Amino acid sequence: MAKDQGKGAGRRLTARDWVDEALIALGEGGLAAVAVEPLAKRLKTTKGSFYWHFANREALIEAVLQRWEELNTEGVITAVNDEPDPERRLRNLFKAVPAATDGDPIEVVLVGSVRHPQVAAALRRVTERRIDYVTQILAELGFPADEARRRGVLIYTSHLGQTHLMHAAPDVLPAGRDDRKRYLETVLEILLHRD
Repeated sequence: MAKDQGKGAGRRLTARDWVDEALIALGEGGLAAVAVEPLAKRLKTTKGSFYWHFANREALIEAVLQRWEELNTEGVITAVNDEPDPERRLRNLFKAVPAATDGDPIEVVLVGSVRHPQVAAALRRVTERRIDYVTQILAELGFPADEARRRGVLIYTSHLGQTHLMHAAPDVLPAGRDDRKRYLETVLEILLHRD
């Protein structure tokens, strides 16, 4: 049995410790940073600790991608889903998503690594889940199924564009909290407008 005594000496590292540290490394250095030796150094432990929890690097990458999905997709949906009014739920989602991704480069990093098969599969799952969720809200608002899907895709592409700008050219976006709130309200009004 490998004895893990990394961060917080005296305690045994868990698979979650490795995943959480790998998630941070992913945001800092991309998919290449999710590597056993550098992570072991960061955690102040041995490679043996890694192999106690994971069969290989691909298993760690899969666990990291699942954790990212859990936090940045399911976590956000759970946070807004209790709102019974679909328009307020959508507005809450519009507030929650930028708050969850502001300063978090992982989504942009993953899009840049889309050729990696595990990343491509995770991005596909997340994209479908997010679009389906928004489409469901739009259907509750009375949009026909095909129109709800079309607008759901538009809302999601708006999110991706905003996320990209937050990291590539943040000065293009409104800077102040009130200005950003008005910006998001304007985007939502345009996307919910009915002829």
